[in-house]
Amino acid sequence: MKGWFTINTLDLNVTSEMEKAMQSSHGIGYSEYSRNLDLRIEVEKERDREHEKCNKMVKDLQRKIHA
Repeated sequence: MKGWFTINTLDLNVTSEMEKAMQSSHGIGYSEYSRNLDLRIEVEKERDREHEKCNKMVKDLQRKIHA
């Protein structure tokens, strides 16, 4: 039964710079991000993958520097 519950939206204080970055990085605005749980999950998964990728790059560089 669709629509029988509500997922709370996020109450965010968003600057214009944050909005531009969200649009540039993920193609959505914070208003849509705060309303749509599925989009929020995808954005956070993408951020997590990027974070892991950066961590791996740092570890590789540190290993090369100290080798």
